[in-house]
Amino acid sequence: MLFINTRPTDRAQALSQNLIQAGIDTIELPLLELSAHPFSDELKALYSQLLKAQMIVVVSPTAVEIGMRYLQQSGVQLSQLQHIEWIAVGQMTAQALAKYQISSHVPEVETSEGMLGLSIFEHVQPLSKIAFWRGEGGRQFMMQQCQARQLEVLNFILYERHLPATSLAQYRTMLLKLDQMHQPYVVCISSEASWLNWLQLNQENLKLVDQCHYLVLGERLYQILQQYKKKMTMCFNISTLPNLKTVTVLQQIQLLQRNI
Repeated sequence: MLFINTRPTDRAQALSQNLIQAGIDTIELPLLELSAHPFSDELKALYSQLLKAQMIVVVSPTAVEIGMRYLQQSGVQLSQLQHIEWIAVGQMTAQALAKYQISSHVPEVETSEGMLGLSIFEHVQPLSKIAFWRGEGGRQFMMQQCQARQLEVLNFILYERHLPATSLAQYRTMLLKLDQMHQPYVVCISSEASWLNWLQLNQENLKLVDQCHYLVLGERLYQILQQYKKKMTMCFNISTLPNLKTVTVLQQIQLLQRNI
C-alpha cells in the first residue's frame, strides 16, 4: 500500500511523518497551493461592513493569516468585532484563530454541510449578515445556502488556489516509483479543486485514477467522485473522512490494510 499525501506542503509534513512512523509508505504530491490576493479597495470596503455582521466563517488557517493581516490594513480593530460569532471549518483553523484569542465554533464533520448544521445558526437572532474569509472558488455551496436563507453574504476572496508549479515534476517522479509499490494506492482528496487538479495531472493516465482508493472529506465530495466514476465507468473505491486529523486518516488506512 502507498499513501499519496496531496495536502498543501505546509500541512502535509506532520501527516506524512506520522504515517511513515506507522510503517506506511508515503509520497507527498501537493495538489493545491494558496497565494494571497493583494489588498484592495474592494476588500477594505468589505472589512468596514464587518461592524454590522453577526458571523464570520473562516475556511482555512491561510484565511486566518491573510484575513487578520488585511484586517489590520483596513483600519478596523479586532476589538470592534467582539460581537462576532466565529465559525472555523476545522480544528487547525480554530487553532489559528485561537492565537488571536478568538474562540470559534467547529463542526464535527469539517465540511460546508457540517458548518451549516451548527446550532449557532439557530441561536444568533437576528441573523442577517455573514462574512466568508475564503479562497477563490471555495465554499460556494455554503454561501449559496446562506443566500437561500435570505442572509446577506460578505464575500472576502483572500487567496487563490492552484496546482503548484512543482507538482508536475513530483508527479512524474512518483510514477517512476509506483511499479515498486503494492496496490492499492490511497489518495487523500480534501476538496473539489484538489480532485480536479488530480484529474488534470492524470489526463493521459486514467488507468492510475482507477487504481486508487480515495479518502475524501465529507459526503458532497464523495458524491462528486461517485458521479465521475459512473460517467467514466470506472471501479475505484471511495471512503469518506469526517476530518483531516492525522489520527482519523491513520485509522482509515489501517482499516483498509486489514481488508486487503
